[in-house]
Amino acid sequence: MDKVVVSLGGSIIVPDDRDDVFLNDLANMVDELCDRYQIYLVCGGGRVARYYIRTGRSLGLSEERLDELGIMVTRLNASLVSRALGERAVGKVPHEVLEARRLEHKGKVVVMGGTVPGHTTDAVSAMLAREVRAVRIVNGTSVDAAYTADPRQDPKAKRLSRITHQQLLDLVNVGLHGAGPSHVFDRLGAQIAHDGHIDICIVDGRDMQEMRAAIEGRAIKGTVISD
Repeated sequence: MDKVVVSLGGSIIVPDDRDDVFLNDLANMVDELCDRYQIYLVCGGGRVARYYIRTGRSLGLSEERLDELGIMVTRLNASLVSRALGERAVGKVPHEVLEARRLEHKGKVVVMGGTVPGHTTDAVSAMLAREVRAVRIVNGTSVDAAYTADPRQDPKAKRLSRITHQQLLDLVNVGLHGAGPSHVFDRLGAQIAHDGHIDICIVDGRDMQEMRAAIEGRAIKGTVISD
């Protein structure tokens, strides 16, 4: 049975836009797939996490404490997703990648958030994929693919249908200097996927047809990162 790690951005889980409908659709899709695929869901924090981090920073909290606030939000989102999945979820939100692997059970879905300060949920997704030997990472985001720049800010941004792991690293490295598409994927996660030759699919996380196609390894409208 192929293993697939799905990274869900917090902006996909709770953007306050018919979130209950989305979560029901997600639960139904996962229910139909998890007897054929061992699925892991990693949940981000989104704007709620950013709110706490922004407020905490104005209060003078350290970066480590700010990360801890964000991690709490990711785990709250994971708890919400887990409850939406009902009996299909393992029933516990793990706090570590090794714990997530130990909770693996056929026909059940492991749902988790962040782990430790300094690691984004993109990085956690890649670490988990490496640990469980997943065939791919599906990155459900608020954009429909990877671009050369943020398409919401740069009208000249070019859509990327297929790139290599090295090309992804090049994009992310540009982002480190303030000019690139920092939303594409976390650099540590990209490096782990590069080193482990783990495919990444970047898709619109609220498009259930795209999400399903990516999990199943079929053609997608988004971006495939593979060597």
